[in-house]
Amino acid sequence: EIALKNTQDLHIPRPPEYYSCLVRDLEILGWNKVAYVDTGLTTVRLKAEDSCGRQHLITLKLNAKYPTEPPDCLVDFPVPFAVSWMPQNSLIDIYNQFLAALESLKEFWDALDEIDGKTWVLEPENPTRGATTRRIAIGNNVSVNVEVDPRHPNMLPECYFLGADHAVNPLRTKLNNNMHLWDPEISLLQNLRELLEIDFPSRAMLEKSDFAKDCGICYAYRLDGSAPDQVCDDPRCGQPFHQACLYEWLQGLPTSRQSFNVIFGECPYCNK
Repeated sequence: EIALKNTQDLHIPRPPEYYSCLVRDLEILGWNKVAYVDTGLTTVRLKAEDSCGRQHLITLKLNAKYPTEPPDCLVDFPVPFAVSWMPQNSLIDIYNQFLAALESLKEFWDALDEIDGKTWVLEPENPTRGATTRRIAIGNNVSVNVEVDPRHPNMLPECYFLGADHAVNPLRTKLNNNMHLWDPEISLLQNLRELLEIDFPSRAMLEKSDFAKDCGICYAYRLDGSAPDQVCDDPRCGQPFHQACLYEWLQGLPTSRQSFNVIFGECPYCNK
């Protein structure tokens, strides 16, 4: 109520020097690098292209003390982006730091772009530039979740296999036995192929429906953005389920038992 009675005090206009300084900085930077400016001249979005032609945006939220204080910078990066700022700096200094950060992440994005273009990525469905994980399809209800280090994208990533035990155990064994063969000089995807001794399903040869099956309980592939990640271990069944669906199903069965946070029970399809 007090705030509503004093609405004039809440909208204190910024000093004229703020606007003249900001417009001057934008002109020096070049309007061709500006993607968006709000009507109050408090939010500016700049666009840039890295050396591989990928488009990137940086959003600057300026406070009334600009340029004495730096703007808040929002970027779609897998690592923190900290700006080095002095009161005499301008937007072009932030832009140059942004370009340098883009080049430092080039190898990381190259590796993930190759995975996105040549394999079937089950999750995330629409990865952002800041996403460091990919769940890559290997075969029918078998996949590997890869966590890539943005600072060292050519090193062996964390790998977590999803699928029935009879399908993923041989892959785990190959990864452990061939780990010493990892070569930082070749691409991440090529290394994974050689260590696991497999060819990942290709986008050119197969449709996603060939290996991505719907959940056997809710009959949908996506549930709250997640794909089925639990599979029946019986080789004759191999039906996939969402973890949430399976947990809810098993909780209602009198034959199920729970030990701490793990629940044991029969497969809804084959009763194994």
